[in-house]
Amino acid sequence: MKLQEIYQFLNELSPFELQEKWDNSGLIVGSFEDEIEKVYISIDLDEEILETIDENSLVITHHPLIFSPLKRVNFDSYSTKLLRTLIQKNISLISMHTNIDTTHLNKYVAREILDLDVIDSEGYICYANVNDSFSSFANKISSKLGLEYLKYVKCSEKVEKVALVTGAGMSMIGDIDADCFITGDIKYHDAMEAKARGISLIDIRHYESEKHFSPLLEGLLSEYLKKNKLKAIITASKNPFKFCTQGETVE
Repeated sequence: MKLQEIYQFLNELSPFELQEKWDNSGLIVGSFEDEIEKVYISIDLDEEILETIDENSLVITHHPLIFSPLKRVNFDSYSTKLLRTLIQKNISLISMHTNIDTTHLNKYVAREILDLDVIDSEGYICYANVNDSFSSFANKISSKLGLEYLKYVKCSEKVEKVALVTGAGMSMIGDIDADCFITGDIKYHDAMEAKARGISLIDIRHYESEKHFSPLLEGLLSEYLKKNKLKAIITASKNPFKFCTQGETVE
C-alpha cells in the first residue's frame, strides 16, 4: 500500500493544516511513493522501539521527531540517532500532533479515559460539568490515569466545571473559563498564576495524558487498514521519567 493513500486518510481524519505554526506534523521521513508493509503507532520513538520495527514500515507518532530545522546530522542527538535507523531500515514517519489534539485527543481523553461529562470543546480546551468536591474529583482523576502521586493547586473546596488540555496546556490559562484546570507539565510560576486567578489545578502530566493517542488512532485506523490487508500495531513507548516516593530505592 502506498504511503500517499494512508497520508490522505489521516489528513481527512484530522487535517494537518490545523497544526500550530510552531508544530511539525505531517510526513517527516520517507516518500509518498513508499510501499508500506506494516503500520506502527506510538506516542514517541526511541531506540528500543526502532529495534522492533520491521523494514519498509510506517510509524505514526504523536510527537514529531524533528521540531526545529537540523543544521547538522552527526548522530549524537536524540533526533539524528533515530533518523539514521529510520533511513537504514527504510521506515517512514508521520506525526500527528497539535492537529489531532484539536480534533480528537482532548475529547477522547475527557470522555473515554476520565469519564467526564463533556459539555463543550473549544479547539484544544474541553469543558465538563463535575459538581464534586475537589478532593474526591482529584483522586478520581489520579486513579483513572494511574498517577503515582498527585500534584495540584487547590483554590476551592468544590469543582463545578473543569477544563482539560492534554500534554502541556498552561499557556492557555488566560482562556480558561472554569474553576479547575487539568493539564500537564505545570511549572512553579504557572501554579502561582493559577492561584492568583482562583483556578484550581491538577497536573495530569504529559506522558500519562497523551499516551492514549495510540489506542485512539488504532481505533480510527483499524477498519481502513483492514480493507487494505494491513493492521495498526501499537508499540510500547515508555515514559522517560521514573518516580519514587521518599524512602523508596532509586532504581
